[in-house]
Amino acid sequence: MSTDLRAAPTVGLASERAPVGPGGAAADVARTSDGGARLVAVVIALVWHVAVGLPAVLAARAELAVPEVVLGGWLLTAALGVAAGVRLLRRAPLPPVPLLALLVTVDVAVFATASDTLLFTAANWVWGTLGWFFVVALWQRPVHWLLVMLGAHSLIALAALVGYGATSAVDLARYAMYVYGTSSLPTAVFAGAAVIARLARARATASATANALTAEREAAEQGRRERRDRLALVGSAAGAVLAELADGRADPTDPQVQRRAVLAAARLRRLIAESDDVPDPLLHELRAAADLAERTGLPIDLVTIGTPPPLPVRVRRQLADPVVAALAGATGWARVTVVSGPDGVEVSLVTPDRAEPRSAGAASPADGGGQVEHHDERDGEIRWTQARWRR
Repeated sequence: MSTDLRAAPTVGLASERAPVGPGGAAADVARTSDGGARLVAVVIALVWHVAVGLPAVLAARAELAVPEVVLGGWLLTAALGVAAGVRLLRRAPLPPVPLLALLVTVDVAVFATASDTLLFTAANWVWGTLGWFFVVALWQRPVHWLLVMLGAHSLIALAALVGYGATSAVDLARYAMYVYGTSSLPTAVFAGAAVIARLARARATASATANALTAEREAAEQGRRERRDRLALVGSAAGAVLAELADGRADPTDPQVQRRAVLAAARLRRLIAESDDVPDPLLHELRAAADLAERTGLPIDLVTIGTPPPLPVRVRRQLADPVVAALAGATGWARVTVVSGPDGVEVSLVTPDRAEPRSAGAASPADGGGQVEHHDERDGEIRWTQARWRR
């Protein structure tokens, strides 16, 4: 038996697609969780800025020291928030340093141009709003960055208090309450979103791993049952032939009896070869059948082109069984050809025609996607048997 194991490219076969593993599913879950948190942060910042800050500024415009600066700072912050929010929701990278520099500049300008009588009111909109814009600008960065910016924001406010002379115990107590109230919630959302995304990824990974183990266990159990049933079927066929020979009901010289014996032995040998741990299980099973046919005196060539992709056992059976069955009844000579590619495998057998009734081609569904098509053609001189799988 001659065997060509050199792989050659197969024209017309598409490239194999990489499967998506549990890690990809966990990343998708974490990305979805993070996307929801991004949306929440952007909505809170913009809604607070528009629904709380703007009405207060417009209502107290006459009392502001320099209303143009306060209102201009509001407009600049709104524009920066919209631009940063859009990029954040699109997962485009944000330039944090320029964005934070502009926000800090607005912070200083508004505190400096607001009236001392409006220092602890909503008209001084940077108190309650700017922390949320820090959250948007620093998303997915270490939490200490946010703490530094909130600390700078608090120092700017403290400097404004000193500049306005609001240093009484009551003013300092109100200042402490404002710092706590305007810093704690943004920090909680910022850190909580990161923790939730991390926990979501961990739980998704654990769930995907557990599901994969369950699927592997169920597949192994199903494979064991199918193999046991198939072994019983093949064993009964071989036992029937042996029983007939032992009882004298079958003639060992009868070609039909010989063909039944060779077919039963080939199927039994291929079933045993299924469980062997080899790089190319399909070629290994076909070689086992070819070796058995060669021992009966049949000259046989086995030619391989390309490398078969990983195939489920059921697909390999549907590819090998028609060829093995035809090989059991072959006389004269035989040639087995295996053409493989990432998305298709063809197994064909050419032998002299024995003028038996012609069987039509058929297609059957296969595990792993695609179909296995069977074709059996003959012209009185040559018989051509083919099994073809497409993804």
